[in-house]
Amino acid sequence: MNELPIVVTCTDRKASPPAADLHARALPAEEVPQRAAEWARRLRTAPDQQPLEGLYQGDQWRRALALTTTASQAGFAPRLYVASAGLGLRPVSSLAPSYAATFMRRHADSVVSSTAQASHWWDHLQRMEGSCGLPQIATAAGRALVVLSETYAQAMHHELLALGATGADVVLIGGACDLDGVLRVPANAALRHALGGTLTSLNVRTAAIWLEHCSSGRLITREAQARWDAWTLQAARPERYARTPVSDETVISFIQEMKNLHPDSSRTRLLRLFRDKGMACEQKRFADLYTATIGR
Repeated sequence: MNELPIVVTCTDRKASPPAADLHARALPAEEVPQRAAEWARRLRTAPDQQPLEGLYQGDQWRRALALTTTASQAGFAPRLYVASAGLGLRPVSSLAPSYAATFMRRHADSVVSSTAQASHWWDHLQRMEGSCGLPQIATAAGRALVVLSETYAQAMHHELLALGATGADVVLIGGACDLDGVLRVPANAALRHALGGTLTSLNVRTAAIWLEHCSSGRLITREAQARWDAWTLQAARPERYARTPVSDETVISFIQEMKNLHPDSSRTRLLRLFRDKGMACEQKRFADLYTATIGR
């Protein structure tokens, strides 16, 4: 069958707004085990459950779904999984309600305040009904393509360590650090010129190109790695930022517009979008204006 599990991260954009009690900010101020148990109860009893494939929205998610087509063309039988700060690791065919939960600190719906808490929270999510173990998935298939941001890789660190010990062929796109038993392809902003899009979708776009360099349904070969190295050497273009300084009023107007369009977007994501539009704003200044505008 040549199954290839592909793991991607969720997006903050959803097909419908979450109920008030399915915002992480609505959880009681208790320790991680108690909060995770209450969160699991709310998810389990929530109405309007829908397949995850249709719950998430946006360009990044569309490109994540498209990885299955690219994998099929490379000779694999892909099966897509999504890693979520609200659900743990689940196949995209599983059902869940709309929710708002993130590992981004200082976000109103952040589930954690530290890297250690993120790891603890993830361990509890993985005990919920419907969650899947990444090492078990990779062992069964003999391989896995894992596409993670640094934040998610830190939260899933224990599971990634166990994944590296399985002996399966594993490629990690992005991530936070190198791991024994895992071939890591770090996020490389110098490839954005060739890949297109924003830095937000860089890892997913990188994964698609990796799959295009695979052959004969094999995820890791010397030949594929050689082709990849040759391509990145030719395609890399160090980014030169020539952003335009703007007034406070312009920054505030942007924040208001984006929060109206995408209310669940974090401050960090809005700053990335702002800079992607070619405008300059120092991080602390943006944070201060965001707080003054949004109120938190």
